[in-house]
Amino acid sequence: MADSDFFVAVELAGTGVHPASWRRADSRAEDLFTGAYWVDVSTAAENAGVDAVFVPDSFGLQPGGPGAERGRLDAVAIAARVAAATRRIGLLPQAPVTHTEPFHLAKAIQSLDFATLGRAGWEVTVSEGAEQARAFGRKSAQDAASLWHEADEAIEVVTRLWDSWEDDAEIRDVPTGRFIDRDKLHYIDFAGDNFSVRGPSITPRSPQGQSIIAVRAEDDASTAVAVQRGDLIRVAAGDLDSARAKRTALRTAVLAADRDPDSVLVLLDIDLHLADSAAAANDEVVQLDRWAAAFAEPAAPTSLRHIGTPAALRELLTTIETSGAADGVVLRPLAVPAAVRHLGVLAREPHSGGTLRDRLGLPRPVSRYTDRTTINEGTAS
Repeated sequence: MADSDFFVAVELAGTGVHPASWRRADSRAEDLFTGAYWVDVSTAAENAGVDAVFVPDSFGLQPGGPGAERGRLDAVAIAARVAAATRRIGLLPQAPVTHTEPFHLAKAIQSLDFATLGRAGWEVTVSEGAEQARAFGRKSAQDAASLWHEADEAIEVVTRLWDSWEDDAEIRDVPTGRFIDRDKLHYIDFAGDNFSVRGPSITPRSPQGQSIIAVRAEDDASTAVAVQRGDLIRVAAGDLDSARAKRTALRTAVLAADRDPDSVLVLLDIDLHLADSAAAANDEVVQLDRWAAAFAEPAAPTSLRHIGTPAALRELLTTIETSGAADGVVLRPLAVPAAVRHLGVLAREPHSGGTLRDRLGLPRPVSRYTDRTTINEGTAS
C-alpha cells in the first residue's frame, strides 16, 4: 500500500454477497447463526490489518429466490459479540431507522461504543417496500424521499441524544450521594415531521462522544443525507473514472453544506473474489453464477469488481489511492471465508489502536449542550 492512511473496510454479508456463496464447501453456512462464525471472520480481518467491518442488516429477507442464503442475525448484536474478541478494528453495523425509534438506536450504538472502547460506528439504512412495512403494520410503504427525510430526522435525534450527557456528568460523589450532576444532563427537545423526542439519553456520553456515521449515496435522497450527515460516504461505481467523478461531486456538495470535505471519507465498494490464481478465481465465480442461475437470473454487477489474486488486489488498491478515486474502499466478498483467508497477503500494518475517530483522523467533538441550559429540578428551562 502506498499510504497507511488509506482506509480499507470489509463488508461481512453472511457467507458472502453472492446469493449462492453458502453452497461452497468452505462457506461455513452451518455456523452462520453462531457467534463463532462472526468472531472468526472479524478477527481474521483485524489480523490482516483491515480498518473496519460493516455488517449489513434489514427487516426483510435477502433477495435471490429459494436458492439464496436466507435469514440474518441482528447486526448490532453481532457487533457486540465481536467487540469482546477484537482490539483494533472498527465495527459498523447497519441499523434501519424506518421502523425503529431513534432513542433505541442511540442507546444501542452508545452501548456498542462503550463495549468497543470507542470503535463503534453506525451505517444508516432505511426499510423500503410494502413487505417490510407489513411486518410492522404501523405505516404504509414510503417513497425514497420520505424514507430519507425520516432518516435525516432520526440521525438528528440520535446525535442530539449522544450529546445530551456532558462528558463529566457522571460524578459518583460519595459524600453527597450524587451519582450524576443533573446540571450536565440536557433535554434535546426535538420536534420534527416524524419524531418528537425530549430526552435526555439514559446512557452516558460514550468514548467517541459521537460514533462514526456512514451512509450509502445510492440515489438523490440518500446522497443528500450523506452529504449533510455522513462521516463515511459509501459509493458504487463501475470504473475508477466514474468513482473519481463521484468523489469530486460529493466533496463539492459537502463543502456547499458548510462542512469540511477533508473530514468526510468517500469509500468505494469493490465486489471481490480471491484465489491463488486469476483463473481459479474466475472459475469459482462461474460456479457460483451457475448455482444461482438455477433459481434466478443473476443481477448485473453495479460495483467495481476484482476477481483474481490478493497480489492483484493490492495493486488495485494502490491505484485507487494514488488516482484520487476514493479515500478508501469497502471490500464486499462474494464468498466471505474464502476472501478473509487471503487478506493477510495485503500486508497492511494493523492500526495501533485507539478509537475509530483516531483512525480517521477526526477530533472527538464536544457536546453541543455544554454550557447551555440544563435539566434542573426535573423540568426543562
